[in-house]
Amino acid sequence: MMSKLPHVGTTIFTVMSALAAEQQAINLSQGFPDFDCDDQLKELVNAAMQQAHNQYAPMPGIMPLREAIAQKVFNAYNQQVSPDTEITITPGGTYAIFTAIATCIRPGDEVIIFEPAYDSYIPNVLVNGGTPVLIPLTFPEYRINWELVRSKITPSTRMIMLNTPHNPTGSVLSATDIVELEKLVAEFDLLVLSDEVYEHLVYDGQQHQSILRYPNLFRNSFVTFSFGKTFHVTGWKMGYCIAPAHLMQEYRKVHQYLCFSVNTPMQHGLAKFLETPEHYLSLPAFYQDKRDYFLQLMQDTRFTPLPCYGSYFQLMRYDRISQEGDKAFAIRVTKEFGVASIPVSAFYQNGQDDHVIRFCFAKQRQTLERAVERLRKV
Repeated sequence: MMSKLPHVGTTIFTVMSALAAEQQAINLSQGFPDFDCDDQLKELVNAAMQQAHNQYAPMPGIMPLREAIAQKVFNAYNQQVSPDTEITITPGGTYAIFTAIATCIRPGDEVIIFEPAYDSYIPNVLVNGGTPVLIPLTFPEYRINWELVRSKITPSTRMIMLNTPHNPTGSVLSATDIVELEKLVAEFDLLVLSDEVYEHLVYDGQQHQSILRYPNLFRNSFVTFSFGKTFHVTGWKMGYCIAPAHLMQEYRKVHQYLCFSVNTPMQHGLAKFLETPEHYLSLPAFYQDKRDYFLQLMQDTRFTPLPCYGSYFQLMRYDRISQEGDKAFAIRVTKEFGVASIPVSAFYQNGQDDHVIRFCFAKQRQTLERAVERLRKV
């Protein structure tokens, strides 16, 4: 059979996590916490199961959860979205992204993707017949060169994909970026797909520049989110997509034939949990404390941190240690020192290697301490 993704193999995340398990290494590679979620959230989901919320949910998600999301969006971004026509609950943020691409992208359509890029973006475009147009973020700041973006737009350009806060770099979009984006979207009638799964993980007084803040952009946009990232339940695979009604109508046509509906008791539990905004408003301080503690510990190593303003990933240069390629270096550190990371070249289609690796700091303090104790020896 002809493969639709002939050049795609096992992801680097699976490779490095498997290597970490094999070597009994501390796994700072894959992006998931090593601490549990809030006990109240588990109790709410259990209560929903006991109350017989165990059959199919409505295709777009249960209304109480969509209403809770609409209220959260209004509180955070001063944007009114309709829970009835503009919000759809999805099995995770990655699914939400795929469905938006499947809704809009046809063979021959071009999609602008900034690299380094989360690993699902390019395969999502390819499997739907689109053409990824890859634009590198400037190194080492990982900013968007908007003049370069403009030069890459053609009559076939259909969509721009954004990710803020950004995985793997920890960079965030600025208000200036939004101004430039608005110009291009208006001039070329482009769609925007904004991956905002780390929306609450923003540090150092920065403001999350959600597309939902900007009505002129939102009318052309799909915006995707993740409960898994927000509430430390990545294994639940719960997320959602917000889009204006005319786009969401088309989105749901695809969604209903991909999975139709999403885990019912978890929806009920999350709806109740969102009634207390502090559950997500506390996250910036919670994760900045982890980032700052990790950076403090790493001062005693030969690694050099790059700026991290969001997400739960910290990039580190290792040029004071080695000139090895980043994949070889990451594998060696896993095997010889017992700490797993992700080589950033894995986020580039051409394997661009700036000698940078990614660590996940969404870990307990003792995990970070044990990891850095080993990294001091590198």
